[in-house]
Parts: sequence; C-alpha cells; structure tokens
Amino acid sequence: MTARLPVFPLGTVLFPGLVLPLHIFEERYRALVRHLVALPKDAPREFGVVAIRTGWEVAPGSPEHPVPGVGPVTLHEVGCTAELRQVTELPDGGFDIVTVGRRRFRVTGVDEEAAPYLTAEVEWLPEPDGPDETAGLLAARVISVFRQYLGLIRPDPEEISEQLPEDPTVLSHLVAATAVLTVDDRQRLLAIDDTAARLRAELRLLNREAALLRQVRAVPVPLSELAGPPAPN
Repeated sequence: MTARLPVFPLGTVLFPGLVLPLHIFEERYRALVRHLVALPKDAPREFGVVAIRTGWEVAPGSPEHPVPGVGPVTLHEVGCTAELRQVTELPDGGFDIVTVGRRRFRVTGVDEEAAPYLTAEVEWLPEPDGPDETAGLLAARVISVFRQYLGLIRPDPEEISEQLPEDPTVLSHLVAATAVLTVDDRQRLLAIDDTAARLRAELRLLNREAALLRQVRAVPVPLSELAGPPAPN
C-alpha cells in the first residue's frame, strides 16, 4: 500500500513512539505546519521525517543556508511519520511543535514541485502483529546490556533506574533512539523490518559501544592531554 506524504528532511532519525520537538523557522515548512493545522479534525496530521544522506536541511539561498552552488539534498530511503501533537505559533511567524513517531515507510519517489515543501510517494513497511518468542528472549538480553551501557554513560544511578518497556518492538525503537549512535547506525536499525533482527543488531552495537567506553575509561590521563603537544621535560 502506497501513500503521498509531506516530507521533512532532518539530520536525525525518528523512530515510532519517540517524541520529536521541532522549531520551524523556514517558510516552506511553516507552510507545511499551516497545512496540517488546517486539516479536518478527523484527518491524520502527520508528515514524513527522513534523515538526510547528503546536503543541507534548509533551502539554498536562505539566510540559514547562504552558500551558493551546493548540490541538492539526498535522503535515506526509510523514514518514519511524525504525528503533530502540539503547535505553538511564535511572534515571528514560526512554530514550535511537538510530534510523535508513528509508522515506518520507504520512499519510492520525491516530488519537489507539487508543494512549497517536499512530498514523496511512500510504501508502508510491515510491523509485528503478534507475540514473537525469539524477540521476547532477545529483549531480556537487550535490557540487561542496555542498563550496563547506561551505567557507563550516566554516572547518576537514579538516571538508569527508569522502567524500560517490555514490548520487544517498543524496546527496540527506544534503544535505537536513546543510545549514542551515529545517524548511519540508527538508519540501519530503522530499516530493519523484523524486531528480533533489530534487537540482535542492537546487542552488537551496545557491546561495541560499551567496549569502547570501557577502553576510554582505562586511559590513565584525559584524552584532551593526549591530543595536545607533549609537555617539556
């Protein structure tokens, strides 16, 4: 099943169920917010968020992007819709909005002419529709490793005591969005259709990141000193 969506290119990856606040300053995306707000109450107020592969996230020639002659933005293939939950109009005509990720999609075509903002033809990606024993077992392992990982990046024990979701799919999206990963790592996780496969990939990433953090902590002097010139004798 396909659909046409307004698309908002960003330098980040949105996952289903995760909150994404945005400050809307560029005119073409102000127009997008006005379009969504004007929809009937029973219409879905959502747009597609797609991570930028190359290029800029603001229009060439705008005050925020004054460099002429830069090539066009290219997008990753898989994105997630953002449902508009809260809108605050600002005195300068911009907006502060709060959105929540809803459903994943794959971009099949992008149209730069149909509206002031980008629109895209998308196909919806499958989501699990029932219990998965393998995913449930992997979720327990991910929770354990993720708590160890959080203990390395958050020195305050109270910050890692929050309840993590038991649903494997919800957990997989939360871990992907919360762990300190590159956009490419997060993009690969978003593109995985199977929850068990996503959890396996997260176990590998969390173990990799935890090993790096432990290695850095084992260094006896601050990394900033290692990067500087040697001290005189």
